[in-house]
Amino acid sequence: MFEPVIAPSASLLGLLQRGRGDGQLHALAADRTEAISALEECVTNDPRADWQVENRSLYYARLYMELEAPLDGIEDHLHAPDDLLDHEDNRTGLALSVLGHLAAYGRRDALLMLREYAATGTNWAWALDELAMRDDDLGLLVLGPAVLDRFPEGPEGDADLRAAVRGAYEPRPWRLWAAHHPRIATASEQSPFDLWQRQLNRGGVTPGWSVGGVLAWADEGDPFDGAAAFHRYDPSEPSEPDAGARRAAAAARCLSAVVRPEDRDTLLDAARSGLPGARRAALRHLVDVQDPAVPGLIEAAAADVDERIVRASLEVLGRMRGPEALAHARRWADPATGGADSALGEAAVQLLADAGEPADGPAVVDALRRWISVRGVTGVGLGTLVDGAGRLAAAAAVPALRHVYGEAASSELRGRAARALAATDRHFPEGPAVECLWDCEEATRELAARHVATTGDARVLERLRRLAADPAEEAEVHAAVRGRLTARERGR
Repeated sequence: MFEPVIAPSASLLGLLQRGRGDGQLHALAADRTEAISALEECVTNDPRADWQVENRSLYYARLYMELEAPLDGIEDHLHAPDDLLDHEDNRTGLALSVLGHLAAYGRRDALLMLREYAATGTNWAWALDELAMRDDDLGLLVLGPAVLDRFPEGPEGDADLRAAVRGAYEPRPWRLWAAHHPRIATASEQSPFDLWQRQLNRGGVTPGWSVGGVLAWADEGDPFDGAAAFHRYDPSEPSEPDAGARRAAAAARCLSAVVRPEDRDTLLDAARSGLPGARRAALRHLVDVQDPAVPGLIEAAAADVDERIVRASLEVLGRMRGPEALAHARRWADPATGGADSALGEAAVQLLADAGEPADGPAVVDALRRWISVRGVTGVGLGTLVDGAGRLAAAAAVPALRHVYGEAASSELRGRAARALAATDRHFPEGPAVECLWDCEEATRELAARHVATTGDARVLERLRRLAADPAEEAEVHAAVRGRLTARERGR
């Protein structure tokens, strides 16, 4: 995970980096040289903070086709000296995915570039996966010797070869090669056995089969980390669970199997004053069983000096459900009590956004505005507030949602804002929905196809027809687009 440098949203580069529909429209209207330069910047310097939840490759590939852009910039990027030094997939993954889509569109130069990189490049496995879906059998068979040469004969090379076969996203090339290369055939046969053997030999200490044993196990192997314990918790910052948190969560799951009614006092004591692992495990279990003492335990934990306990209390708050839980969340989030600006108050509003009732809309809208004012359009909790505003049909949130839609660097977050606007903004069909037809996210294009007004803007029908005819488009988008076109034809 990294934080890319994103240009202002009003610039051509900023629009393309965000994957907004207006980016494509502005690029087609801009000077061609300027548009190609901005496009190459995006493809060779991946603008996504998390490529696993954001799409860009088809969006950029379509623009390459529209601009009839050359691929020199991508070729220079793939064969730069950094390719020998930087082995991270995200350096070249986006460029290779764009080439894959271009090859599917019939760009021969893109196909040849993928073949060359699969034979010589560091991120060859990604290129091979792209070719597996687009190249013919002959093209793949020619690559076999070059790929096999990457694995020298011997125990270590054979193990690496088996790992490559096992980890391939697309197995088609390996199946073709197995018929011509005995080493690959052997690796293909041995790979499933390796996986089975690793699963069978999986080690690890398991807890004792009692409440006391599970609680003790929750703190084993979790040495005190002063930095983690006293680092001020910020609910807007993404945080990976530490080893202790993962063990506490596992312990909570074990507790569900061993707890008896007479163990409640033991769990309450652990949740109030136990060691960090036991306290987190007990608190999570008590939340899951909706114990009546939970609200008081959460309040106490949220005020603890150990930030690990604070984080755990706010995380388990989000697992609470039911009328009583919502009542406590409203109290914690009430500005009259001074709790709205606290971490507990913020977590409570997140719960209201996720599970509250229409009457909770104003509190969610206020929290959304406050979040944007303080933190901008970033942070892990913003998406929950955006979703909540849409789920609760809070029309007062429309200005804030439009701001998130326009400024968010994350296309995944922008898609969530678009869904919320579809539920709250009566001007969405003739406004943002039109732009969303060109968005980089297929879910956002599908949303637009279902809601966009088909009268008043000549671009809409033309775009719907092009999406319907594009073989690279997702099936869900095809279904939505064709449904709208068919309905319109019938309505004539």
